[in-house]
Amino acid sequence: MTARPDAYDEALSAAARHARSWLASLPDRPIPPRLTADELAAELAEPLPDGPTDPGKVVDLLAELVEPGLMAMPSGRFFGWVIGGTLPAALGADWLVSSWDQNTAIRFATPGTTAVEQAAAGWLLDLLGLPADAEVGFVTGATMANFTGLAAGRRQQLDAAGWDADRLGLAGGPRVRVLAGAERHETLDAALRYLGLGAPTEIRADAEGRLETDALAEALAAGSGPAIVCLQAGNLHSGAFDPLGPAAAVAHEHGAWVHVDGAFGLWAAASPRLRHLVAGHETADSWATDAHKTLNVPYDCGIVVARRPALRAAVGMRASYLVQGAGDPVDSVPELSRRARGVPVWAALRSLGRTGVADLVDRLAANARAIAAGIASVPGAQVLNDVVFTQVCAAFGDDERTRAVTARLLADGVTWMSGSRWRGRDVMRVSVSNWSTDDADVAAAVDAVRRAAAG
Repeated sequence: MTARPDAYDEALSAAARHARSWLASLPDRPIPPRLTADELAAELAEPLPDGPTDPGKVVDLLAELVEPGLMAMPSGRFFGWVIGGTLPAALGADWLVSSWDQNTAIRFATPGTTAVEQAAAGWLLDLLGLPADAEVGFVTGATMANFTGLAAGRRQQLDAAGWDADRLGLAGGPRVRVLAGAERHETLDAALRYLGLGAPTEIRADAEGRLETDALAEALAAGSGPAIVCLQAGNLHSGAFDPLGPAAAVAHEHGAWVHVDGAFGLWAAASPRLRHLVAGHETADSWATDAHKTLNVPYDCGIVVARRPALRAAVGMRASYLVQGAGDPVDSVPELSRRARGVPVWAALRSLGRTGVADLVDRLAANARAIAAGIASVPGAQVLNDVVFTQVCAAFGDDERTRAVTARLLADGVTWMSGSRWRGRDVMRVSVSNWSTDDADVAAAVDAVRRAAAG
């Protein structure tokens, strides 16, 4: 029979208590985990109990065991990789998503969450300046958003070439050329590999990592047949943006599908101050981004957008046992079983409003500039990129010293700025992605860099 409502009370009360405790610890908590995965695995390596355990005690035990292995990623002093925090409304909405437990695949079965996702999709298209009639899918992250957008492009280009890939597969058909900047993100290559498209033709990039339009034109002219051009809104290291409008125009002159990987940078379109960075982005054919980066919703939530009806043609499915109609979520994503990822997006956007989203994006970029200025004032430090958005790369002399400074910074624990390698040298990389980062967090992070450099 259906579970009694009070069957969940102890587990939910315990989860809420531990969640509040975790969130309360973030302002002062050291960023790194206290235990390694191997150490935690050893503690968790017990035989499965023969009998049941009270749900509330299970949640207590889980929190107790895992807490030492948690990195303070939601902290305003965390600047590693490209990971945002979680807005309060988005977190609350995500709890509801789990409680409602709706498999948001078809409108008939889940009208509530489907309608919320549809509303969120409309807001996204408006905020990001994308075609109002485009299709939107909520996937797991940028990798799957790129995968899905590129799948749409592959289908469109093969159809235009007269090849029925649905019936015949890829073998024996025309090769789809893919062209991408030399400083593309690795997830793009992964998506191309999954799709059987192979490695892309690399297009020369400038000193900030921006694809050069002239080089793209030359490469397109040197070949023929179906083509996809991948552009980037936000370089992982410099934050720089490809010349989206001019590059898309060149690509379309050669009949190519244009896909934009905008995992974190596409959100510049929501800011009147920063919109120039993505000028012409609306002329592309598909776009990928992450809501759990710049928008700060909980993991996981990637977003793919494509011109209608490209997504439905590429990834949509039909089954006799489903009650399906036009506009089902399953028509826009490569999943039949999925949580209602768009609900926290709706909550985040509804809580911020248009000006709030713009302020969030502007604040992230302003904090990146402030951190860059602070690092530049540290003796021996050099900021290597033009800080146009939310990414900063710095070096402290030769590679050995840069690695040493980065290691001391991470051991200090006050902030987290991950090491990387860019344009032939080791760097300390800063990604400002958290809505809660304030002036005090910026000052504490810069002071930590200063201590590490002095060590």
